[in-house]
Amino acid sequence: MSIETQPRSVSQVEQYEKCPMRYYLQRVERVTPRPAAWSHHGVAFHSAAEAVERSGRTMTREEAEEVFSDRYSALVNAALDQEPDTGRWLAAGCAGGEDIERRFLLGRQQIADYVEWAAHNGAVTWTTPDGIQGIELYFRVTLGGVVVRGFIDQLVQNEDGVRPRDWKTGSTKSRFQLETYGIAVRKLYGVEVNDADWYLAKRGRLSRPISLTGVTEEAVAERFEAMDSEVKRGNFPARPGFSCRFCDVSHACSFKK
Repeated sequence: MSIETQPRSVSQVEQYEKCPMRYYLQRVERVTPRPAAWSHHGVAFHSAAEAVERSGRTMTREEAEEVFSDRYSALVNAALDQEPDTGRWLAAGCAGGEDIERRFLLGRQQIADYVEWAAHNGAVTWTTPDGIQGIELYFRVTLGGVVVRGFIDQLVQNEDGVRPRDWKTGSTKSRFQLETYGIAVRKLYGVEVNDADWYLAKRGRLSRPISLTGVTEEAVAERFEAMDSEVKRGNFPARPGFSCRFCDVSHACSFKK
């Protein structure tokens, strides 16, 4: 499937909006990205949190830590096979090798904190009318003529309907992501979605909920339509700046700052 005809996602839209050239290098030219421990950290935490929720929150701290450790180690080892020089790994504030070790310990502590938090949080995972648990729930909808797909970390039942929840290990939060989730759930299941939130692993707690009551399908679709149109036009200008230092394909970019 070509880049012009494939379904879109929140990550595609936000990557294109930040730097179309990065989008081009990564998704059209298929440049091999430099590895980053923060990426494996996030994936491993999601795997462990998913396991905790699918167990009905009966999983112990030790079991959850083991899920994280196994997933993180497998991802890091696979990446090391491709790029054994940790000096070429992306890292913030330390060397690549140090970051790998630091995030192993950090991730284990964060999932332990999640288990502790979940034991005192009475949230109930919503189940679709088809009997599917709202955990890492796949969706595919058409917004403004653009096919959009993705996975929702968790859908929580609340007094007003359903609340999308995203698990975050980093500092960057995407309101647009939660808005897209809200529209998709309304469209697919016809249920009330009035707010959404993030579980912040750095803090071991939930964010304040954000309101989705005024978010319309048309407003969300507009960003997907704009990005989709520019990609089909082949318009990929570079936007060099501060974010270049965190770009995993900057080594193939002649515009990097």
